[in-house]
Amino acid sequence: MSIVPITLCGDKILRKKTAIVTDIDDKTIGIIADMFETMRNANGVGLAANQIGLNQQIFVVDVSPVEGYEKYKPIAMINPRIISKSDETTSIEEGCLSIPEIREELIRPKSVFVSFYDVNMKEHTVEADELFARVIQHEYDHLQGTLFIDYFNDDLKKQYKKHLDKIKKRKLDFDYPISETTDYLIK
Repeated sequence: MSIVPITLCGDKILRKKTAIVTDIDDKTIGIIADMFETMRNANGVGLAANQIGLNQQIFVVDVSPVEGYEKYKPIAMINPRIISKSDETTSIEEGCLSIPEIREELIRPKSVFVSFYDVNMKEHTVEADELFARVIQHEYDHLQGTLFIDYFNDDLKKQYKKHLDKIKKRKLDFDYPISETTDYLIK
């Protein structure tokens, strides 16, 4: 396992809908292990494949470090599909490893049903709620080319414009390795 540089807001791959995974091989399993290590190194609870430059529908989630979520096991979701979302919503503060130092309350559905494949290409369906559902929705958005800042109103977008420009130009200090260029893709 190794720590992989994280792509940043402004990197092209974060705005591209990711490709369906058709086959899982040892390289893919290794990349998933690298995603977990990279996420944990950056103190994250979720990481999508395009955040490490991989154009595939994979994300990892581990909410177990968060108080009250210790019983949740780390999970990798391949080709996830959100089947349904609850009408009930909740407001929780979100952040993103690709958009460091910006955290804002966002309203999202409180629970979701999600279908996905594991590393053996076995299909699963789970119901997630609260923080677990929040992280799944956030990472699923990444795979669709959507960032959490896309949900900001115009005032918030104006408020963070200078900071986002600094991120895009890599003019901040980062606590974890970041991609060097906006064209970053794992070969």
